[in-house]
Amino acid sequence: MLRPRLDLPCLYITEVTNRRLAVFQRDYTKDLVCLALSEARLSGGFALLAYVLMPDHLHLLTDAVIPPSEILRRTKGVTARRVIDFLKDHNFTRSLEKPRHREGPRDYRYSLWEHHSNAKPVLGESVLLQKVRYIHQNPVRAGLVARPEDYRWSSARCWKGCLRRRNRC
Repeated sequence: MLRPRLDLPCLYITEVTNRRLAVFQRDYTKDLVCLALSEARLSGGFALLAYVLMPDHLHLLTDAVIPPSEILRRTKGVTARRVIDFLKDHNFTRSLEKPRHREGPRDYRYSLWEHHSNAKPVLGESVLLQKVRYIHQNPVRAGLVARPEDYRWSSARCWKGCLRRRNRC
């Protein structure tokens, strides 16, 4: 299990979908992105301290053992690849039209994420806990659930110790 380094600042990251499209509405897509985040975390060697996946954006709280640009490259790259491949493999042509754009210099046809991510250092325990609360309250503020721990695509249940129970603490 990866442990955050306490001598480094943490990073609060917000990644927004291209054109704020509500890409993550179906459970299977959200599950796919959560698995991809885990893959990115393991391959990058960074800890994922808190997260929430919303219909059109993602909040992450990570340690800073690798540069922010590398964390963004890994999280955005792996999640985009998994979602685009899934849509292609299942012939979801209408869904593929949403993130489509003109081909760029590297033959990219799709952009799941906006190019401008927001990564800010988090210094101090009180700020860290404030960011965790903000992340976990996101689905409540959006009216998706009544309690943070009721939202499956968030670390709120982990923080409450509800890993083994489904949607209820």
